[in-house]
Amino acid sequence: MNISNQTYKELAIPYFKEVFDCIDEVMIKLNVPYYLIGASAVALELLKDGIKPSRGTKDIDFAIMISSIQEFETIAEELIKHGFINVKDSSWRFYNNSYNIVIDLLPFGEIEEEFTVNFNERYTDLHVLGFSEVLQDSVRVEIEEKSVQIPSLEGMIVLKLIAWSDRPEVRNSDLYDILKIVEHFFDINFDEIVEHHYDTFPEEGNLDQFKIAARVLGRKASKFLNVSEAINERILKTINDNVANVENSAIAKQWVRGKDWDLEYAVEILEEFKKGLIENKLK
Repeated sequence: MNISNQTYKELAIPYFKEVFDCIDEVMIKLNVPYYLIGASAVALELLKDGIKPSRGTKDIDFAIMISSIQEFETIAEELIKHGFINVKDSSWRFYNNSYNIVIDLLPFGEIEEEFTVNFNERYTDLHVLGFSEVLQDSVRVEIEEKSVQIPSLEGMIVLKLIAWSDRPEVRNSDLYDILKIVEHFFDINFDEIVEHHYDTFPEEGNLDQFKIAARVLGRKASKFLNVSEAINERILKTINDNVANVENSAIAKQWVRGKDWDLEYAVEILEEFKKGLIENKLK
C-alpha cells in the first residue's frame, strides 16, 4: 500500500521528519531493515484516511531486524554521531537534546532468544514477542518523499496488547491506541467489511460499528495467533482476563474514561474481538 498525500505537518509529531531522516540514513548505510511502530505508526496509518492525530508523542519507536548485539552497537555508534545519547539503564532508548525527543530502537530477529533480547553489558533485557510475526505482514506507507514499513492495524493491536500485558501499570497509552483503531476501522475499511465480513452485520436491530470492527479485527489478527503458540497464549489470556469479570476489566476501565460508555459495553467490544480471534478463519 503506497499513500503519498500525508505531510509531516499533518502528522503533528514535533521533529518527526528530522528523526526519521536520521534513522533512515543510518539504516540504509548499515543495510538494516527497520519499521516504524507504536503510536507514531498508528497516527501515520490513520492519517492517510484523513484522521488527524489526537495526542502528541515525544517517544518514537522503531523496530530493527538484526542478528547480534555487535550489530546493535554499530547502529548506536552511528546514532551518537547524529547527536543522540544512549539513555542510562535502557540499552534500546536514545535521546536527542536538540529535538527533545526519545526514540526506542527495538531489535528483533536472529538476535532474539525465547522472544527476549539480552543486553549483557547493562543486565537488562527486552521482550519482543510478536515482532517477527507481525512485521512480516507489514505495509509500506509514504509520507512526502519518504516511505516506511509499519505494521498492519491488526498487527498493531497484537503488539500493543502484548506490550500492555507486560507492563500494564505504565502502558495505558497502548489501550488508547487500540481503542482508536477500533473506533475508526469500520469507516476506513467499509468496502472490505461489506465484501468479506458481511456475516458480522446483525440480521435485525441496530448496527454497532465498533462491535463489527472489533470482530473483524479479531479475525484478521487470528493469523498471528495461528502461527505462534506463544502469541496465541498471551493474547487469549489477556483478553480472557479482561472479559471474565466486568468490574475487574482493566482494559474496559481505561476505555470508558472520557467516553459515554459503561463497563459492560466496553467488555462487549472485547468479547467481539475475542469471537473474531477464535473463529479461526480468515476472511
